[in-house]
Amino acid sequence: MLNEFENKVAGFIKSKGLFASSDRVLLAISGGADSTAFLHVMYALKDENILRTELFCAHINHQLRGAEADLDEDFVVAEAAKLKLAVNTKRIDVREFAHCNKLSIETAARKLRIESLLDIAGANNCDCIATAHQKNDNAETILQRLIRGTGFRGLAGIWPKRVFAENISFVRPLLCVSRIEIIEYLRERNLNWREDHTNVDCSYRRNFIRHRLIPALQQQCHSSLIEQLFCLSGSAERFYSLICGEAEKLWPEIAEVDGEKVALDLKVFLVQPQPVKAELIRRSLLCLGSGEKDLTHRHYERILKLAELNMQARKVELPDCFIVRHEYGNLTFARNDKSSVAEEKMSETVELKIPGKTRFGRHLIEASILDAPITSYQLIESFDLDKLRMPLMVRCRRAGDRFLPLGFREQKKVGKFLTAAKVPQQIRKRVLIVADSEKIIWLWPIRMSEQAKITNKTRKILQLQITETNLD
Repeated sequence: MLNEFENKVAGFIKSKGLFASSDRVLLAISGGADSTAFLHVMYALKDENILRTELFCAHINHQLRGAEADLDEDFVVAEAAKLKLAVNTKRIDVREFAHCNKLSIETAARKLRIESLLDIAGANNCDCIATAHQKNDNAETILQRLIRGTGFRGLAGIWPKRVFAENISFVRPLLCVSRIEIIEYLRERNLNWREDHTNVDCSYRRNFIRHRLIPALQQQCHSSLIEQLFCLSGSAERFYSLICGEAEKLWPEIAEVDGEKVALDLKVFLVQPQPVKAELIRRSLLCLGSGEKDLTHRHYERILKLAELNMQARKVELPDCFIVRHEYGNLTFARNDKSSVAEEKMSETVELKIPGKTRFGRHLIEASILDAPITSYQLIESFDLDKLRMPLMVRCRRAGDRFLPLGFREQKKVGKFLTAAKVPQQIRKRVLIVADSEKIIWLWPIRMSEQAKITNKTRKILQLQITETNLD
């Protein structure tokens, strides 16, 4: 028979569909009050057949508290044994990892903990990892993000369910209960738990928020601050879900993803509501492997301002060597790889001498005008001169470039054409654009344009030969 606390958690699990498609669930158990209550609640729901999933336990020993940490591990193993649940333990060297990667202890611990839980879940064929985050944790997270600067996504706090990696979901069944309710449940069930003395060290920001900031704010509130922030996070989550839906619909139309670069069409981007713009920015950076921890509200504001400027060659530099540019009608996102020749010459355009020789970076372009007919030469491309609108220019690829490939009936985005043609990355980086005043006539060294091809009506032929040299 479930008690009131357990019924409340069961109702929350059902309303959010937390385990709707999960057959095997990994419970992350630290041994503290929250996770001990969580372990026994999940077991009770399983025992009453409310949950029809197989349960496994995992404990991550951060090795930050010496013998105390080892006792936490022993406690979790013993509690799992009482309930006849399998438990996996793993020890991680947080201090060494933090030192080598120049991270805070908190950040290093979180990163290693998540990686370890994903590894254990994968080894046990679990498609879901359940943690003991509760309402107070949610409130602390929201306040921490407000201090740093955040938007609607940050105000959503801790989500009840998120797909994290490798299609493994992280779920939080205790988000419907507070820390006070958890302690009452433990005492009612006569359950023991482990205390972590570092949780009262206010030199850690989260502990400062928990022990100093929230109590101070609560004195100014007529009702529970924890409950108010919980309601706020629910509203923000619902609003943000709508924003995600709009961004998802727009993404195929607005975004061109090409290996190490994402380009957003500014014509479409600029008419969107600001929350949708922010989500499109976030998705663009995630596509390139950018993390979110170091991106603040101020970074988003700078990118939005960049998009609105009607000026070329402006840029915003972001943490971890990411860069955003306003160029050629697009907002482009890329890694700031200054060694890339294509990146350095992205804005450079050189007019071709016809006839004559033109140097463009490491390339030599030779142009000749001949009378038709002509036999074809290897490494030389021939064009119908009368179909070209002078002058001809050579440049590197730009985000959003389109052309009509030979043999096609419709224009294609250059990036999508290269992807469909399965052109290797090492060749993509070397691609040049030869264009007249109206159109691209040659995507060197891949394909010429249908609009400049030679026919039986051709009178004059332009021959171009591009040779890649070792000269700068």
